Amino acid sequence: MITADLLKQFAFFKGFSEGELSKLAEIAAEESYKAGFQVYKKGDPASKLYLLQEGKIVMLMDSYMGPHRPPMQVTVDLVTKGEAMGWSAVVEPYLYTLGARCMDDSKAIVFDAEKLRNLLNKDSSLGYKFTQAVAKVIATRLTHTQIILVGERGLSVLTEY
Repeated sequence: MITADLLKQFAFFKGFSEGELSKLAEIAAEESYKAGFQVYKKGDPASKLYLLQEGKIVMLMDSYMGPHRPPMQVTVDLVTKGEAMGWSAVVEPYLYTLGARCMDDSKAIVFDAEKLRNLLNKDSSLGYKFTQAVAKVIATRLTHTQIILVGERGLSVLTEY
């Protein structure tokens, strides 16, 4: 059973009240995954938002290098204990923008997307706080993506000579 006290341990919920955390705990569940398990793929319907309790999950993007080559998977981010993933569950069009694969056996607190959206729509104050927390996750992921892009551009320039 998920409790408000358990949710308090996540930086994602910093500034949330006990009552808000209790509402969220009511719609949360725990899931476990084995190393190598594909949690979701890019383009899948975003059915859950995840908070990682244990393990490591790599966020992947396919990079297409031409019509005659298979796509190369590029690591965009690494989600570790205490971090969130699956923000697409609360942002239209509700499709995952990256893939997620377990590097280690992992355990997560999960929120069903439909129940979560309904709760956030009913409680506008909670919805605002939650949206702010999601925006921080998106901003962090964008920063990591920019770092990777700059690194790849730098490598391509170096290999042209």
